[in-house]
This record gives sequence, C-alpha cells and structure tokens, in this order.
Amino acid sequence: MEALELASFAHIVFFTGAGLSAESGIPTYRGAGGLWGSYDYESYACQRAFDADPNKVWDFHDERRRRMAAADPSQAHRIIAAVGQSHPSVAVVTQNIDGLQQRAGSTDVIELHGSIWRVRCACHPAPQEDLGVPLEPRSCPGCGLWRRPDIVWFEDPLQPEPIARALAALETCDLLLSIGTSGVVYPAASLPEIASRRGSRCIEINPEPTQVSSWYDTHYREQASAALSALFPAFDFG
Repeated sequence: MEALELASFAHIVFFTGAGLSAESGIPTYRGAGGLWGSYDYESYACQRAFDADPNKVWDFHDERRRRMAAADPSQAHRIIAAVGQSHPSVAVVTQNIDGLQQRAGSTDVIELHGSIWRVRCACHPAPQEDLGVPLEPRSCPGCGLWRRPDIVWFEDPLQPEPIARALAALETCDLLLSIGTSGVVYPAASLPEIASRRGSRCIEINPEPTQVSSWYDTHYREQASAALSALFPAFDFG
C-alpha cells in the first residue's frame, strides 16, 4: 500500500460511517451484529415511536449513550485527527453520532446525522449539549416538553446546514477517503459521488465491497486503523 503525501493535496475530506467506530466497540447498524438486526427502528428510532412511548425510546438511547461514553477513539480516529492538525484544509464529513472523532482531536467535523450528545425540544429547537448518562431530566426544564436526541432518526429530514457544509467540502476536495460506510443510507450515501465525478482521488476503506464501490479509484478491504496507518505512516500511533 502506497503512503499518501499530504503536500500533494490541497483539500482533503474524510467521509466516515459506522464502521469507523466499530473498532471502538460501537456496533454498526447493518451486517453481522448490526444494531438494526436486533432492534426495530420503528419502535426505537423514529419520531412516531418517540411520540408513542418517549420513555421506551429514551431507555434505548440512554443505553447507547452509556456505551458510547465508555468507548475510546480508535487509532483510526486519532490518525484522522492528526492529519487534520497537520494539513491546512481537512474536513471530516461523518454519519456517526457518537462524538468519538471530536474526542480524538478533530475540530472541523460535519455531523450529517446529528449528535447523541445534544438534545432539543419542540419549544426550544436550538440543540443543547448534554453529556449526562443517563439523560436527566428527560423533560425540558424550560417548558416541560419531552427533550429528544438531536439526531436524524428514520423518516427525519437532514438538516440544511451540515448538508451545505458537506457539499462545499466535497465540491472542492482533491482527495476523498471514505471509511466504514455501507453506502445505503440516503441522501448521505450519495455525497461522495460529487468528488468522484469531479475527478478527485477517491479511496474506499471498508472490509467488504459496497453498493457505491464503483465511485472509488482504490479499495482497501481491511479495518480502518490498519489502512490509515499504512496510508499515513507518519501518524501511526500503534
């Protein structure tokens, strides 16, 4: 595997999915051991479920918060952060909600699907950070309405601000590294095609082929930490 020379690229984008955090012990959503193989999203991860039984939905998400709080950033997270600290133009566009990339040291992280560490309510839609595990109180202190996680559930639209930032990053990047994403969750999954159509250098890091593998010039069928250590040996923390 040939190492990448950072100076050869003006704008770099890391496009990351659940597979990136799998090495930290966070279950992916699909495939063997995936979250949605054990839980029905219609009961735990959509607004209809929350409206029907908010305590049940919060019990589920409090367990996810507990597991994510106990996880540590992987070597892959740390390499991505180190690249960002060493290059003038690096953006991370992530579908993850766990906050591990920020804990690893990344500052420019575009969260397409929100963050499990923020909450909001109908009367106070501006998200507020809350790191409590479990979340207490579940109702808004200001208005008494239920607070919900500031994440994009099934059937929710994506927020326009992170989408605009992601589009801007992908429309200017000359190196795209897609890591640990299944390529099946739209509209987020379609975003890397922008860089591919522009002729950017596009690398896919995923143990298995995906539905969008044809967009990429190079494929590394291994775990994220191993691939990134080889691509960026100067930042190998192993």
